[in-house]
Amino acid sequence: MTVDSREETSSVPLRTSPAGLETYIAGRTLVSGDGPAWTDMFVQVFSRRKVQQPFLVPAVAEPLVVWVISGQACVEERDLGGEWVANPVTAGDFFLTRSPTPYQLRWQAEGDEPFQVMHLYLSVSLFERVAEEILGKAASAMHLRDISGGRDQRLSSMLELIHAELMAEGQGSQLFVQGLAQTLAVHLIRQYATYDTEARPSNALPGAKLRRAMAFMDANLHEPFDLARLAQTTGMSAFHFSRLFKKATGLSPSHYFIRQRITRAQQLLQETDTSIIDVGMSVGYSSPSHFAQVFRREAGVSPSDYRRS
Repeated sequence: MTVDSREETSSVPLRTSPAGLETYIAGRTLVSGDGPAWTDMFVQVFSRRKVQQPFLVPAVAEPLVVWVISGQACVEERDLGGEWVANPVTAGDFFLTRSPTPYQLRWQAEGDEPFQVMHLYLSVSLFERVAEEILGKAASAMHLRDISGGRDQRLSSMLELIHAELMAEGQGSQLFVQGLAQTLAVHLIRQYATYDTEARPSNALPGAKLRRAMAFMDANLHEPFDLARLAQTTGMSAFHFSRLFKKATGLSPSHYFIRQRITRAQQLLQETDTSIIDVGMSVGYSSPSHFAQVFRREAGVSPSDYRRS
């Protein structure tokens, strides 16, 4: 168990390692997983400043999950030279990124509770091994979506177990931690992967605009899909937005919207007792038969079979 504090530096590289990244983010390191159990994950818990001025976040090759442990804050992100996108977060919310380029970040915490977060990096070798096992040859065309201020109960349950192992005397069981790392990798790939037939083009939709559009869709799943209104959130024409969105995600905006509806429906079916009709209506389907048809097409099973699984 390592306990220390780190200050910001003025010289920031465009790329760095998981351990190196924290050199450039001000705050106090509460605990760090550096024992033999943590070969597949690099995990740290931090107490962050109440107010953080804008700073550059270098790109990191490893998939990164940032999980809010306590407190609440308004976290803002932007691509270099882009517009700030605000994400209010509270305990249980998470960020997911595997950005190939640096971006800027700032935040302001609210209330008296300390703003504490857990950073978790999955090793590239583990992540690619799991992706290849799940996807086969398609793994090379897989990308993780950027998620900002998302909420995922299954993911939170895994992160709670990882946090408990991190805080345990002796820093946890190696066998248990390795199993959690593999389970986490499977979940991230199943829930947050997008696919391209070719490598992601450099002229795809910029990350900040992509995150803004995804957040808008997620907040309006109960509404009819409206491409023009969605494109307006990024300041682009519908045609230009649609083309760049598909380059970034491998899906058209409308298909991505449907995927998000079904993902939300799956969560409700698993985690609540809400009737299937009401679940369908909450994600924009007034016709139960239409909801069942779309759900089966996207998930491979009917809503009722999914709930029983």
